[in-house]
Amino acid sequence: MAVRLENAVSPYLQSHADNPVDWWPWGEEAFAEAARRDVPVMISIGYATCHWCHVMARETFSDPEVGAWLAERVVSIKVDREEHPDVDAAYMTAAGAFSDQLGWPLTVFATPQGRVFYAATYLPPQPISGVPSFRQVVDAVLEAWTSRREEVLQSADGLRDAITAASRRDPGALPNADAFAEIVAELAGFEDQLHGGFGGAPKFPVAPALLFLQARGSAGDADADALAARTLQRIAASDLRDPVEGGFFRYATRRDWSEPHYERMLNDNALLLEVAARAGARETAAGVVGFLREILRVSGGLASGQDSESLIDGERSEGGYYALPAAARAEHPPPALDAKVLTGWNGLAIGALAVASRLLDEPEWAAFAAGLADELVAAHLTRVDDGSDDDGAPRLLRASRDGRPSTARAALEDYGDLAVGLLELAITTGEHRYATVARELVDACLVAGDREAVASGRPITAAVPGGGDPVLAAQGLAAGEDPNEGSAPSGEAAIARAAFLLHQLTAEPRYRFSADALVAALAPLARQRPMAFGATLAVASALAAPARQLVVVRPDGAAPGELEARARGPQREGTLAIALTASAASAWAGAGFALLDDRQPQGSASTAFACTDFVCRLPVASVAELDADG
Repeated sequence: MAVRLENAVSPYLQSHADNPVDWWPWGEEAFAEAARRDVPVMISIGYATCHWCHVMARETFSDPEVGAWLAERVVSIKVDREEHPDVDAAYMTAAGAFSDQLGWPLTVFATPQGRVFYAATYLPPQPISGVPSFRQVVDAVLEAWTSRREEVLQSADGLRDAITAASRRDPGALPNADAFAEIVAELAGFEDQLHGGFGGAPKFPVAPALLFLQARGSAGDADADALAARTLQRIAASDLRDPVEGGFFRYATRRDWSEPHYERMLNDNALLLEVAARAGARETAAGVVGFLREILRVSGGLASGQDSESLIDGERSEGGYYALPAAARAEHPPPALDAKVLTGWNGLAIGALAVASRLLDEPEWAAFAAGLADELVAAHLTRVDDGSDDDGAPRLLRASRDGRPSTARAALEDYGDLAVGLLELAITTGEHRYATVARELVDACLVAGDREAVASGRPITAAVPGGGDPVLAAQGLAAGEDPNEGSAPSGEAAIARAAFLLHQLTAEPRYRFSADALVAALAPLARQRPMAFGATLAVASALAAPARQLVVVRPDGAAPGELEARARGPQREGTLAIALTASAASAWAGAGFALLDDRQPQGSASTAFACTDFVCRLPVASVAELDADG
């Protein structure tokens, strides 16, 4: 029995607690045990809503004979990739040296010092279609460890050095208009003309890429806007969307969007909510909001996802629940939730709800986002109190469940995604307290990245406050988080977006410099593989546009009017628009957000201040005057 997993915060780890495999949780103790016994480490990485993880657990890890056999030969570590994204990224990068067919469950074999010397994904209990069985693979690994140890160690060290070298990034120039046009054309070349979306099977929604296309649409590229709109329409009308509960499934196994992989993830749905809001797709957006509110809402925030499997008439079924009509669903137990609350993914949802509330005029969605934000900040944000230079600086939890904190270190994406979410919420609600917390989170990451550069006014990197995973660092595998953004923004892209928004609100150049530098570091990769860097390209698009600001201030007690509606509607690329009361504007100014300095209504009517690079035209009191001035 894997008793070490019984009290884990991660539902994925808890689901393996009754395995006959002698699992260890991620940590230095497992590697120390492997060194003491002079045996390899087997690291098995998955997540709670992963179908093939369930399959391998049932076929292999539930077998007492396999459990006893493994206990004699290796130290086995079980990792939740959502709880430890940096661990997953490090080993997934290493696994790429052995196979280009990667996914989860990821099975990695390493030395007691963490050097990877073999990796594979799902392994069947018996050989099938040329794929060796799990035991055959382990036997081969052990044979190499026993009889060719020196060769194994040299290979593992070489792999580590290659990964470290590959992780170094040389910055490039930010894309210009011509480069953006080429990138949009390349994405259009991937479009499936018959079924919509990009590429063949399996087919993913790639929401970050859609957000980039929408950004280019707001910059005037009609082709980019049309491509994003077509893709969203096809996805929303396909089997990838649950017509009963409104959420989207992870991906489709067929080119025509049929036969989905039925797990429903928070990050996918949050980003698709923002895509739908920016497209004006109210019905699609409302369906996602309903899914978040009715299905994923748990104590502490929003659950990470919902499983693909459930019981239908006593039989385990993948996707069977979702084939039922609404009335029949009520009679069956729903698929289980992965109820851990991830800071970054909740940040994505908070931001998407705020954007959707603003663009689609749904105040209740902003109230929902505010409730999530208040709960998350109260539970996941702490302060350093050790007398150091960082005294009072914010620290985030990576995850919690039912109020119990995970021991996993927060990732850069947690700081960035939450900061963006809080900034979007502040812009929507007019409450500066959310922006104040976001500013603290971004400042902490910029200081952690390069304190001296911050002191000189030009921060150029971002890092996790307090450092990353200590086990990876000790093993020389801490090469940074995965920058790919096929399903969600990277930590760097999220911090860059937050820094850009902060620049628009504060007029502080260091935030603009930071956003430029973070995007420039990823620009060469983004131009080579735009489908995998949608979030980075979206920030680059905002940085390339004229920096415009629109502030609408109304007298306290006055009802919002047409100027407020204009500020809350779609904007040209690079524009930050905010509508708020006179007292709220004063509070923002007092909190150090210079955009709101001296922004007060001129008389008894709402007043609009339109600015470019913080140089403002004369205030106006109507949309007609605002439009007349350009």
